[in-house]
Amino acid sequence: MKRRASDSIILLVFIFYSVIIWSQNSSYGLDTSIPYYSKTRQNQDSYLKERCVLDIYYPEHLDSFATIVWFHGGSLKAGEKEIPEALKNQNLAVVGVNYRLYPKVKAPGYIEDAAAAVAWVLKNIENYGGDKNSIFVSGHSAGGYLASMVGLDKSYLAKYDIDANQIAGLIPFSGHTITHFTVREERGIDGTQPLIDELAPLYHVRADAPPLLMITGDREKELLGRYEENAYMMRMMKVAGHKDTRVMELDGYGHGMTFPAFPLLIDEVRRIMEEKN
Repeated sequence: MKRRASDSIILLVFIFYSVIIWSQNSSYGLDTSIPYYSKTRQNQDSYLKERCVLDIYYPEHLDSFATIVWFHGGSLKAGEKEIPEALKNQNLAVVGVNYRLYPKVKAPGYIEDAAAAVAWVLKNIENYGGDKNSIFVSGHSAGGYLASMVGLDKSYLAKYDIDANQIAGLIPFSGHTITHFTVREERGIDGTQPLIDELAPLYHVRADAPPLLMITGDREKELLGRYEENAYMMRMMKVAGHKDTRVMELDGYGHGMTFPAFPLLIDEVRRIMEEKN
């Protein structure tokens, strides 16, 4: 599905005025730099202790709210946890996650961190009033790749006795579906050489996965092949029998396409929540 820039602008105006209405008489809490690994694990690794923390922004006036776990981008080499402004005041919780970075760690270290963070949210969100069955996982670029890996390769969350299908929805922004180019760099493989192995979301296509909405920039403005690999992911998920996989291409936007994509993320969360209820 190709989303025109004009469509996105109209949707953004709608969301803006909706936020004004929804945020009236609302209050939100913010807890920062919460470790998501055990104290034992933290004490074994000073870099892990430094990086493996999260922030949680949550509505104090609601119960059983949905939560978006958000992974920042940065090629798995850079970036910092964030609570995107566009996701605030939406009657949702938002969890911004830090994870360890290359070259201090290599694959699958950062995927393991992402899974540990999602597991922490699933096990702790009820303490904030949230619904553990309404956890959505998203992120931009490298963060989108991590979201897809945690949600599609069930082995990462299984280490915490969690079924990845408990995730309510996966919404990666401009994420690799082939093996990430930084993982290929670790192995001495050029970034223009595609690879699909166990560290590629495409390797883990399955019919029973959570709903999957992939959002990319314009195929002519995105990073090399990014739209096309997401389109192929959609096709293979459908071939595998998955009933709720879509791609949205944002016409006129390049890789930094988060501004028009955030309203689509919010809309997808609400769509799935309405269908559940």
